[in-house]
Amino acid sequence: MKKLDFSKPRYFNNRELSWLAFNDRVLEEARDKNNPLLERVRFLGITQSNLDEFFNIRVASLKKMVTVNYDKPDAAGMKPQEQLDAISKTAHAMVEKQYNTLVRSLTPKLAAVDIQLLHPSDLNQKQRDFVSDYFHYELYPVLTPMGVDPTRPFPFLGNNSLNLAIRLVRPEDSEDDKSRSFAMVQVPDVFPRVLRLPGGDNVFILLEEVIRMFVGELFVGADIKETATFRVTRDMDMDVAEEDASDLMKEIQSQLKKRQRGKVMRLEIEAGMGKHLRKRLTKAMNVKDEDIYEIHGPIDLNFLSKLVKQVHGHKELLFKPFTPYMDPAFERESIFDVIKERDVFMQHPYDSFQPVIDFIREAAQDPQVLAVKMTLYRVSSKSPIIRYLKQAAENGKQVTVLVELKARFDEENNVHWAQELEHAGCHVIYGLVGLKTHCKLALVVRREEEGIKRYMHMATGNYNDVTARLYTDMGLFTCNNEIGEDASNIFNMLSGFSEPPYFHKLVIAPLGIRDYLMDRIDEEITAAKAGRKALIQMKMNSLSDTAMIEKLYEASHAGVEIHLLVRGICNLKVGIPGVSDNITVHSIVGQLLEHSRIYYFYADGQENVYLSSADLMNRNLSRRVELLFPILQDDIRERIIKIFGIMWDDNVKTRVLQPDSTWTRVQLRGVTKLNAQAYFIKHAVAMGEALRREEIDQAPEDLHATHTFIPMTAPKEDDDA
Repeated sequence: MKKLDFSKPRYFNNRELSWLAFNDRVLEEARDKNNPLLERVRFLGITQSNLDEFFNIRVASLKKMVTVNYDKPDAAGMKPQEQLDAISKTAHAMVEKQYNTLVRSLTPKLAAVDIQLLHPSDLNQKQRDFVSDYFHYELYPVLTPMGVDPTRPFPFLGNNSLNLAIRLVRPEDSEDDKSRSFAMVQVPDVFPRVLRLPGGDNVFILLEEVIRMFVGELFVGADIKETATFRVTRDMDMDVAEEDASDLMKEIQSQLKKRQRGKVMRLEIEAGMGKHLRKRLTKAMNVKDEDIYEIHGPIDLNFLSKLVKQVHGHKELLFKPFTPYMDPAFERESIFDVIKERDVFMQHPYDSFQPVIDFIREAAQDPQVLAVKMTLYRVSSKSPIIRYLKQAAENGKQVTVLVELKARFDEENNVHWAQELEHAGCHVIYGLVGLKTHCKLALVVRREEEGIKRYMHMATGNYNDVTARLYTDMGLFTCNNEIGEDASNIFNMLSGFSEPPYFHKLVIAPLGIRDYLMDRIDEEITAAKAGRKALIQMKMNSLSDTAMIEKLYEASHAGVEIHLLVRGICNLKVGIPGVSDNITVHSIVGQLLEHSRIYYFYADGQENVYLSSADLMNRNLSRRVELLFPILQDDIRERIIKIFGIMWDDNVKTRVLQPDSTWTRVQLRGVTKLNAQAYFIKHAVAMGEALRREEIDQAPEDLHATHTFIPMTAPKEDDDA
């Protein structure tokens, strides 16, 4: 029988357009009237930061391909220039939708509850006096007017910097230069962009509007004819040639400086900007018309998250605060005694992240601990884990920390922490040449009466105490001997030249995760062909690896039922007869950023469950050190299966992938509402206790009104970097 070809372009979605579809799902949350108003405002700000990073990295990469005449199509059959054309069309429509949401919906609703963002023409005399004082005593000494003429070249403008373009007439201008002189003023980022005004608790004005009011004082003697804001987005991708870099840290620091001078990928201009100003900017920035975005409102919606934080009162317009569940055993006993008794599973942020911090703190202070080893990809700016790792070294422990210097947009932060750890006496390593180390693994070696014992923490998310309150992730404490040996082998591989002949329980990329998952899929295919039940359930951030998608198509063709929870990019298509008609894809976009990775296989009733740091993307499986670990304890495995089931049954925040590659919400007529994230928040204590005592009560109820978690910062794409 002829083998089917699952590699045809019509079987795949384009990665970049799929990502834009994800950002549109985030934008839908800003438009969802069921979300609290200030959270809708926050979601709109998130779409801006997401889009900025997309242009910084993905658009920049495609433009480089075009520059070097790379013309190979992607899995969906689209060449780089075709992708750029499609991105421009989609992104322009998205920007229009963003500002329609702000101007027509959110701004009037904010004003209705006395949260006002004023225009200079709206100010009363008291407010004008306040703004005048603020400009003259705070802003004026910092601002720098920049004229552009033959003696003053066009200045360099940093990535995402906000500027005022100015058309003016100077006394010395010739008749030909009348109204054509050009100047700029950069809006300084050392001041808050959102300025609170007198006249109410929540009355604000944007910094650029204050500068615009008095900009003439920066050009004494000139006649200001026009002012308009604009913003540039640059290529921020880093090109670190590790094989040629004798000192990776110095190379990273050098690339950080170069990155700021990358080419312009996007030019945002204030709608209504005159032809002269537009022409000057377009020429100076060397951008094409398709890279110009006319903005009908304040440029750079990142200010919205700052606005939300400055609002006084109005707690009813936010998600209700929530206290994560803390297992009482952690408060009564040594964390090592708890782990010795049983494996411990945690689902963040519904379960507290504090035990993870305490694991490192207790290791640092426990005289029986000999060594602490840990991988760090992204940590917070005031990381308590870093503090305790330094304390461990100061207390004489052998401390080895892999700090991934190439974690995108965290490079500078990680260079700082690497230097801090080295100064404290930790052995700091930077991973393997050509690979990012993305696995989340901590190992504590302890001397006990019965001998040396290893304690591990493995996770799907970063050791970041801030994002642990925003991202849904899963972690496991264990002292399993075989996993302990595997963990030691992983650190030996990362720090030296060790190449373990095999692993007992753990699977790592790039050496094995792809093949291991394909073997598990093959087992389900065999079962389906034999007429037995076959089921695959997976949850991940992104699904774009062509080979893995083809293997899922093969499984679907064989009759395997496949359930996929994919938050972001999904290159797989559903509903193709004989190819993907047994595959269903859901995406949950809600108040928390879905970040955990779960891989489940029915396995003839054994129901094997694995957690991982890896998405099914080529870079995760081929160019990163990733970890996939099994769940061996029955009650934990059952809980994760139930968690997946609750998420799969979500009908409030779920969108379902359609055969035409659009995403639609679940129809709610006649069914009970189930918001999975709200369910986990409400039942966090019961689910934690159920691991040791009773089954989870899964009786669905109308949970839509029970949002109870307040994000501290805007969730955004994390490990796609």
